[in-house]
Amino acid sequence: MGNPKSPGANSQAVLRRAEQLDALDAILPFDRRDQLASLLTDDDVETLKHLASEGMGDNTLRALASDLYLEAWCQLATGAPLPWPAPESLLLKFVAHHLWDPVKRAEDPAHGMPADVEAGLRAERLLRADGPHAPGTVRRRLTSWSILTRWRGFTGAFGAPSLKSALRLAVKASNRPRQRKSKKAVTVDILAMLLQACAGDRLVDVRDRALLLTAFASGGRRRSEVAALRVGDLADEELVRADPSDKNSPPLPCLSIRLGRTKTTAADDDEHVLLIGRPVTALKRWLAEAQIKDGAVFRRIDQWGNIDRRALTPQSVNLILKARCEQAGLDPALFSAHGLRSGYLTEAANRGIPLPEAMQQSLHKSVTQAASYYNNAERKNGRAARLIV
Repeated sequence: MGNPKSPGANSQAVLRRAEQLDALDAILPFDRRDQLASLLTDDDVETLKHLASEGMGDNTLRALASDLYLEAWCQLATGAPLPWPAPESLLLKFVAHHLWDPVKRAEDPAHGMPADVEAGLRAERLLRADGPHAPGTVRRRLTSWSILTRWRGFTGAFGAPSLKSALRLAVKASNRPRQRKSKKAVTVDILAMLLQACAGDRLVDVRDRALLLTAFASGGRRRSEVAALRVGDLADEELVRADPSDKNSPPLPCLSIRLGRTKTTAADDDEHVLLIGRPVTALKRWLAEAQIKDGAVFRRIDQWGNIDRRALTPQSVNLILKARCEQAGLDPALFSAHGLRSGYLTEAANRGIPLPEAMQQSLHKSVTQAASYYNNAERKNGRAARLIV
């Protein structure tokens, strides 16, 4: 065996990887670049760059690159680094630590994740939620783990019958009800309050107005789609009439937004949605005042008003909405960025817009999911719940 690399050589390698990761700033969480550089290998970085060039979804890449949780959990739970490939017993331990029965935990404190493991993860700010994980989160982490295993040329035990059975039983035992991504929808009345909270002329106000109007009016775009929006995705269209049936109604600006690959579409689907009127004016004002001619549309602004060249992260989009909720006198705990998406469909239902027409703008692929917002609106507006009032 050769001599181990010197500390200086290792530092140079980490610095080199950090610089390479900087080239993927539109995909990776830049504030954790140095941490990623120390955990990933040169081959990992090259794989990420290849996947990015091949059009793998940004959300998938972020999950694979930033999911440092597995490594930290394994170190705390076993006292050893994450092995490749992970044995079946470790996968089962992961399920037991994250999907547990709250009732059983109240009777037996040793049930579920050990207290010292939980404390260590919280100290690293990797664990914030109380209670068992959502089953979807556990499945996502196992999927990421499986992909990372294949990257390294190994075959894991992720398809083992024992793991599938443990997942099924753990989900049943945890009996965790599905939580709404946003407890309350951001309908037009709520949106008006948020826009009033950013009615100033500061750059951050101009940006936030454009962001909120664009996200809502374009069909309730996901926060990842808002963060990923690029100037090259925008295209001016011919003016349209405020009332299509009245040729004398005032003309309004129209802009098309190419979304490319989204959560439910592929990169070659070339999906696009339209912005008409006020949202277009707000978006163009932001781009003009920020002097943004290419690259990311929505960017971070520091406390001195300097605009970063990097895009906002999806989490930042969520935090902006919550901050504006608080300024508007609303409880930010009741709202999230997904409320713009649910609010768009709820508002469409309230206004009697046909579901297929609304889905053309929201780009929902599931009629069942989109119709759920319409069903809720119909129940509230219908007579069935008003037999005794």
